[in-house]
Amino acid sequence: MTMRSPFTCVLWDVDGTLVDASDGILRRLTTALEHFGKPAPTRDELVHWIGPPMFNSFQDNVGMTPEQATEAVAYYRTLGKADGYTTGARLYPGVAEIIADLDTARIAQATASSKPEVQVVALMEHFDLAPHMTAMVGSTSDEKTLASKSDIVAEALRRLHAAGVDTSRPVLIGDRHHDVEGGAAQGVPVIFVRWGFSWPHEADGASAAVEDAAQLRALLLIDEESASHAD
Repeated sequence: MTMRSPFTCVLWDVDGTLVDASDGILRRLTTALEHFGKPAPTRDELVHWIGPPMFNSFQDNVGMTPEQATEAVAYYRTLGKADGYTTGARLYPGVAEIIADLDTARIAQATASSKPEVQVVALMEHFDLAPHMTAMVGSTSDEKTLASKSDIVAEALRRLHAAGVDTSRPVLIGDRHHDVEGGAAQGVPVIFVRWGFSWPHEADGASAAVEDAAQLRALLLIDEESASHAD
């Protein structure tokens, strides 16, 4: 079966799109927030934390100053390193197969995640997805130097272009409004996946929204033989 794609390259958000790391995030957040005398989030409240940079979330969700947030991020990252970046993480059903098939179809791929890049690389290697990625892009460790989704998308495209990839028709796959807004800022269409941590309205502005991997696959990969028969 010969596959092609309407896109020349695919950018992937990580948390809530490829990987469900919520168990570890909730555990580390609970420890960190209690350490700083703040209330721990419930699982339902994780939607406020997963997606944006933690530096912003500590300010927006529990009222920390930028200085306090910097300290909290450093403490949280220390917990993550000790806990293991991949502990308790799991892939969402069907995404690994899509990534492998895109690679077989010679469609270049990269991550474009607000997670620190060291964690992104650890997760991609853990799930054997690294060989399929031309670039693995995440935020800088301080989550301030390179943190906004727009800048991360731009960096992913820059690295792909530097690797000789055709970046004329990119697409970003994500699960939060930050992905939609960041993609729009760079002129990149976004396919919104609804299996992550989001509210329904966050898909507003996306080029498409999908409920499962089968729907996503149908937008990213076209069977040339079936397409020719349809013609």
